[in-house]
Amino acid sequence: MAAFDRIKSGIPGLDSALDNIRLGDNVVWNVTNLNEFSYFVNPYIRQAKEDGRNLIYIRFANHPPLIEMTDEDFELLEIEQNNPDTEFSMIERDGIKIYQVNPYNQFETFTLEVHRIIELEGFDAFYVFDCLSDLQAVWSTDLMMGNFFKVTCPFLFQLDTVAYFPIIRGRHSYDAIAKIRETTQLFLNVYSNSPDEVYVSPLKVWNRYSQTMFLGHKFNPQTGSVKVLQDGHEVSKYYKTVNDSDKYQNGQILDSWERYMLQVRRKHGDGENIDDECDKICELMMTKDEKMLSKIKEYFTFEDYTTIYDRRVGSGSVGGKSCGMLLARKIIEKNCPELYNNVFEPDDSFYIGSDLFYTYIVSNDLWDLRVNQRTEEGYYEYGKKLEEGLKNGTFSDEIKKEFIKILDYFGQNPIIVRSSSFLEDGYGNAFAGKYESVFCVNRGSLEERLAAFEDAVKVVYSSTMNVSALEYRKLNGLDDVDEQMALLVQRVSGSYYGDYLFPTAAGVGFSYSPYSPLPDMDNSKGMLRLVMGLGTKAVDRTKKDYPRIINLDKPEVTLMKDIKEKHRYSQHYLDVIDFNEISLHDIPVDEGLDVIPRYSKRVLVEHDREAERMLRERGQRREIVFVNCEGLVKNSEFIGVMKEILSTLETAYDYPVDIEYTVNVGEDGSFNINLLQCRPLQVSTNNEAIEMPEDKNVFFHIKESSMGMSRKNKIDTICYVDPHKYYEYPYAQKSSLSRIISEVNAYCKNNDRTAILIVPGRIGTSSPELGIPVVFADISHFSAILEESYSEVGYMPELSFGSHMFQDLVEAEIYYGALFENDKKIEFNRDMIYDYSNVLMDINPNLDDEIYDMVQVIDFDENKAEFYHDMNKDETMCIFK
Repeated sequence: MAAFDRIKSGIPGLDSALDNIRLGDNVVWNVTNLNEFSYFVNPYIRQAKEDGRNLIYIRFANHPPLIEMTDEDFELLEIEQNNPDTEFSMIERDGIKIYQVNPYNQFETFTLEVHRIIELEGFDAFYVFDCLSDLQAVWSTDLMMGNFFKVTCPFLFQLDTVAYFPIIRGRHSYDAIAKIRETTQLFLNVYSNSPDEVYVSPLKVWNRYSQTMFLGHKFNPQTGSVKVLQDGHEVSKYYKTVNDSDKYQNGQILDSWERYMLQVRRKHGDGENIDDECDKICELMMTKDEKMLSKIKEYFTFEDYTTIYDRRVGSGSVGGKSCGMLLARKIIEKNCPELYNNVFEPDDSFYIGSDLFYTYIVSNDLWDLRVNQRTEEGYYEYGKKLEEGLKNGTFSDEIKKEFIKILDYFGQNPIIVRSSSFLEDGYGNAFAGKYESVFCVNRGSLEERLAAFEDAVKVVYSSTMNVSALEYRKLNGLDDVDEQMALLVQRVSGSYYGDYLFPTAAGVGFSYSPYSPLPDMDNSKGMLRLVMGLGTKAVDRTKKDYPRIINLDKPEVTLMKDIKEKHRYSQHYLDVIDFNEISLHDIPVDEGLDVIPRYSKRVLVEHDREAERMLRERGQRREIVFVNCEGLVKNSEFIGVMKEILSTLETAYDYPVDIEYTVNVGEDGSFNINLLQCRPLQVSTNNEAIEMPEDKNVFFHIKESSMGMSRKNKIDTICYVDPHKYYEYPYAQKSSLSRIISEVNAYCKNNDRTAILIVPGRIGTSSPELGIPVVFADISHFSAILEESYSEVGYMPELSFGSHMFQDLVEAEIYYGALFENDKKIEFNRDMIYDYSNVLMDINPNLDDEIYDMVQVIDFDENKAEFYHDMNKDETMCIFK
């Protein structure tokens, strides 16, 4: 049949009044109750059967079915639901296909399943959908119900289908109804006093018009007659029915979620028990992670929920990162009240709900890209396209007004827009560094600040589709799971120093240390990774910077042999907010030390007393210092507080944790801590004893310089990057090595090869002169990665426990080690790999000879190389047979 062909509704009078329903029409029936809908859907079903239509019922609601169904039907649907060999839960009976779809799987999964059903059924299908209002009941927001309709209706239209949707009058905001009315082809109000007196009032009939079409019509379900209301007496009765039906719709300007919160506040104010309501609020507003939910319910009060609700833009969850931060603060508040009241900075964050993410996708016509991206073949290809689309969308005026409220609160203080997705920072999936966080300097006119804030939100949204995030989700079996992006908006903690703002120090902390630099250290005491300035230096591997690593069991112990080595492997740049440049960037530490007060400087630097003495002997008096946070390390109160925070959180979580924090010191030596983030720490747990082979052909043998679970693996491939040749390679071309490593990674993935990667310096650094600047997606399929020291040209591994790269390797169960130039390297016979041919030429035959000389990729026949690692002894060996 042709598009827009007339069809029969089963009610001839209605066909006449509406100039027929047409192929392509979505028909929304705005009813007082579902009994009113039955007057129209039953004739439609009978007519569709009589006409031999492909008739489909989409069942998803808790209300009684809209077609006749037996207990056996429900049993058969449940069997199909649990059948792993069927894509859909579907049965066919009496000329109707019945599909059961579960809205509790959340918006995206539910909507995509409906989309696949519609795609499967194809052109000219006739549909009956359950009541849209039940989606609002499940998702607790009009916004997502409207989004579902806004993406489903056009797809039905494209396939020349006819679809009936009921919706209950009075349950939804005017905005929600307006969006549905704007999208659908027909929107019909239905009112009734009795089964003999039913009124239909068309509000929208697309592409059709008559003089009487938009007047009220009286319908008698018993006789099937439809009469246009033109008589004054009949019109009066009609409006009385309309007024009686609408009189219970006070407050319809509010979203259903807002109305619910008002009701709960009233109950709480009246002293009623609201434990069940608090549980519901927690599940809808906080997180889907069951373990996190139980912890939040244990520590949160109704007042805590309302505080979050009042500082939230849009509906939906506040996401994993927000939950982790808020829960950690509540744990400390309850269990360490003195510490909380005297040391902690107050929290004044805002939250952008996860529903806004999908609304942004839908309103910017990106849903088709999202659908294609969720397919196996389109996962990466359409991910890239969707990433670009997310960067370039626009926000509605209503959302911009909410953004302005946030900016008005913070004034012109710098803020940071941080990712806080559904899956982020929960038990089992840290997503460390996968999604963006964007600093906003927040200076200039309101228009300029709003534009910068919108750009920041778009950058975080688009980061859900960056290749490392996609690869991470696929590796962790999350590529087919709903991942909505909420946002956490925080004030940047720090002090103003002229044109700069930055905290005294910042960093990350672990309640359990995965690395013991000395054999007698207690890993359970935890560790800190601490830097001067903003904490980005503590989690990213940038420039020639080395954060201070503090093992809390013995905080002052260092592995540096002398003051020269301490100086070299210290922090050389700090990240600051620059109000003059309106940007986040780094500056030399000397420049930072020049602008801070002396009491701040005292906690950050260590003096090179030997160099100062030598200068004095020459008649020169000046300080020679380097930044390694020595004053904080020697501050027993600070170390004690950090130990208490970490141990308290680990006990409450029943799991090791890692945190992000800032430290600001006062003139009197006091300090404040701002707890920015907390999440379960992913740690290696397999400590099986592995016996090292003896009298074998050893490629390398190291101790006390690695991280990872015990293992014994057969090795298929080794990729080695020569450090001297990498050093000599032109600086402007060094970054290209990351693409080559990525190609080797893909080769190992596609051929199911267990592989080792050995690279110079610091892998994943953003500074090519220090190492190869790969991202996680470039190295995700190597089973072991080692950094090689080569002091001749300045390459030094940094086993960066606490960095985002470290978290990636832990979660992917990738071994991480260092080939130092000291007694920890027992043996390393690098020349052995040159006894094998370089298969890089087969992987990519189009590279320069310089690359083939620099990067050696060797393959082994079966059982020709083996890798051993004993986690307890921290000993590793690779042998060739």
